[in-house]
Amino acid sequence: MDDNKAKVIFQPAGRRGEVPKGITLIEASRLLGVDIESLCGEKKVCGKCRIRIEEGLFEKYGIQSSASHVSPWQEEEEKFINAEAREAGYRLGCVAKVEGDVLVFVPEESRAGKQVVSKAARDIHIEHNPAVKIYYVEMDPPTFEEPTGDFERICRELEKEYGLKDLKSDLFTLQQIPTAAREGKWKVTVSVWMDQEIIRVRPGKVENSYGIAIDVGTTTVAGYFCNLNTMEVIDTVSLMNPQCKYGEDVMARITFHMMNPDGLKRMSDDIIEGLNWLIDQAIEGTYPPKKKKKDENGKVVKGEDGEPVMVEAPEEGKTYLRLTREDIEDMTLVGNTAMHHILLQLNPEYVGLAPFPPVIHHSLDIRARDLDIKINPSAYVHVLPNEAGFVGADNVGVLIAEEPYKSDEIQLIIDIGTNGELVFGNKEKMISSSCATGPALEGAQLAFGMRAAPGAIERIKIDPETHEVDYKVIGRDAWRKYSEAKEMKVKGICGSGILDVLAELYRAGVITKSGVFNKKQKSNRSRKNADTGQPEFVLAWSEETSIDKDVVITQKDVRQIQLAKGALHCGCKLMMRRMGMQKMDTVKIAGAFGTHVDREKALIMGLFPDCEIDKILGVGNAAGDGARAALLNREKRVEANWVSRNVEYIELTVEEDFQQQFMEAMQIPHMKDEFPHLEGVVPEEILHQK
Repeated sequence: MDDNKAKVIFQPAGRRGEVPKGITLIEASRLLGVDIESLCGEKKVCGKCRIRIEEGLFEKYGIQSSASHVSPWQEEEEKFINAEAREAGYRLGCVAKVEGDVLVFVPEESRAGKQVVSKAARDIHIEHNPAVKIYYVEMDPPTFEEPTGDFERICRELEKEYGLKDLKSDLFTLQQIPTAAREGKWKVTVSVWMDQEIIRVRPGKVENSYGIAIDVGTTTVAGYFCNLNTMEVIDTVSLMNPQCKYGEDVMARITFHMMNPDGLKRMSDDIIEGLNWLIDQAIEGTYPPKKKKKDENGKVVKGEDGEPVMVEAPEEGKTYLRLTREDIEDMTLVGNTAMHHILLQLNPEYVGLAPFPPVIHHSLDIRARDLDIKINPSAYVHVLPNEAGFVGADNVGVLIAEEPYKSDEIQLIIDIGTNGELVFGNKEKMISSSCATGPALEGAQLAFGMRAAPGAIERIKIDPETHEVDYKVIGRDAWRKYSEAKEMKVKGICGSGILDVLAELYRAGVITKSGVFNKKQKSNRSRKNADTGQPEFVLAWSEETSIDKDVVITQKDVRQIQLAKGALHCGCKLMMRRMGMQKMDTVKIAGAFGTHVDREKALIMGLFPDCEIDKILGVGNAAGDGARAALLNREKRVEANWVSRNVEYIELTVEEDFQQQFMEAMQIPHMKDEFPHLEGVVPEEILHQK
C-alpha cells in the first residue's frame, strides 16, 4: 500500500477504500460516496458531522483502527462533543484528518443520504388477541370496616368483572397503584400481561395501549409501532444495524466476539442503544414537528446556549397522541440466531461451529428493564424461538406470517438478506435450510456496491444490440434516458440493481452463462481495468456520477453475485431433492428484496429452479410481519414455538455432492437444468449456449 494513503471504512454504509493521508474524514467520505451531514459547509460550527472512530483489530477488514490514527482533538469540537462522547471515540468529521487506517461509524443522525429501508407493514390478516390487554375497573374506597389493600382491591374487581384470577404484580407496578387509585377517584385502567400479571395502573378510563414489534436484521433493524387495541400500525421506524462495523455477516461478528474479550458486550450494547433510538423515533412521531421560534420582527430567538429555541408546529386538524416510553407496554422481537444471541449476550461461538447448536430454541419473555430497553419498566420483551444455528427467530416470523404449514400448495419461501434462509414444503412436511449468500446482494462486496440510499442505481436495462445502459437511481423519478447526464448523480449500485445487473448482462450477451465477459462482444462499455487488468462493464460514465469516476461492474463483482445466487439455487435444489419433488407451486421472496425484486430477472439469473413467472411472489418483510402477528395475537407465540420444532432443519453442506451442485448452480441460469419458462424471454442462442 502507498505510504501516503490509508484505508478508511465507513459503516454502516459499507463503503471502503484508500484515501490520501491528511484529508478530513468528510473529504474521505465524499471520495468514497458516503453522505455525512455538514450544514455549515465544514466551518466547524454546526456539529452535524459527528462520527465515531472505532478502536481495535477488525480482522474482517484486515485493519487496526484507532483514535490515534486521526489528527489530534481540537477545541472547536468541545462545543458539540462532551467528555463522555469524546471518551467513546466521537469526533467531528470536518476536523479529524486521516493519518492511518480507520473504521468510522456514522451515527443515524449524521447521515445525509438516509438509507431507503423497504420494511413497510403489509396488510395481513391477524386475529386480535394481544398479550397485553387493558381493563377499566371502579372500586369502593377503603374504610375502617373494609381496609383491604389497594392491589387486592383491584384484583377483586378484575376477577368479578372480567374473570381474571390469581394475578401478580412486580414492585414497579405496585409503586404506581396508590397514587393512580386516588388520582382516579378509585377508577383505574389496568394493563394485564397474558392474563397473569398487572404491569401498569393508570388513573381514570384509558382507551388504548401500545406495543412495538422489532425485526433485528444483520444489516437493517425495523420496528412496527402498533396500537394494541385497534391493531393499527401507527409508524414504521428503521435504522442500520450499528453492529455492521464489526463485519457485514454473522460469522464476522462471531469472530469479533472470539477475538475481543469485551466483543460480545460491545455488540450487545450497540444493538440495545439502537433499539432505544428506534423506540424514541416512534415516540417522537406522536408529537407535532418543531420549528425555530421567531420574535415579532421575524428574528430567530436563541436560548442561553446560543442555539435556536424550538417550538411545536402542529398541522391544522391533526391530533397528536403525545406518548411516552412508558406507554409502550409490550414488545416482540425476531432476528437470526446470531443476532438473537448477541442481543441477549448468549455466547454465539458454538452457533458458528458444527453441529451449530443454539443456546436455546424456545421463546423467551424477558423484562424490558433487564435488557435496558427503555419502554414501560414492567413490560416484557417476547423473543420468538430459534429453529437452528443458522435459521433463527426471523425465519419463524416468516413462517407464522405466511403459514405454509396450513397450505396444500408446495411453497418455496426464500428470505434473502445477508444470510439466505429457505423453507420448502406444505402442511404435510416442511424443511428449512440456510445458505451463505453473504452481503454481495446488498452491495457490500462489490466495487461500487452500496446500501439503498439516494444515488444508488436500483433498476437497470441493457440494450441487447447496442449495450447502452438505461437505469434509475434512488431519489430521482426519471430514468437515465429521459435525463441530462449531470442530473443522475450516481454513487453506486444497491441490492435491487445488483439483482437486475447479472440478468441484464447475461441476456444482452455481455457475459456468458459461466459468468465470464464475452470476448466476442464489442462495446465501448466493455473494457479492461488499467490497474487490475480485469474486464469490467461501465454502468454510468463519470459525468453521470457524483463521485467523478465511472461506476462499473467488474469480473470480480460478477463472481460475487454468482456465489450468492448459486448458494440460493443450490439450497433450493437440494431441498427439493430431499423431499423427492421436481417442482414447486409457488415461490415467495421475503426480505427487502421481496419488495423490489423483478420476478422475471430473478428467474433469468437463476436465483431458484425454473417455475412459472406468475407464481413468483414478493412478500415483503415477512419476518417483521411475523413479529407483528405475535405482538397482536398471543396464539401466534404458541404457534411459533410449535412450528420452530416441527420444521426439519437440514445442513446443506454435508450433502456429499454439495460442491458439484453449487458449482452447477453458479452458472446462469444453471449449468445443466432446463428453464422452459425463459423461452421467449431470453434470446434462444443465449438461453441454449453451450
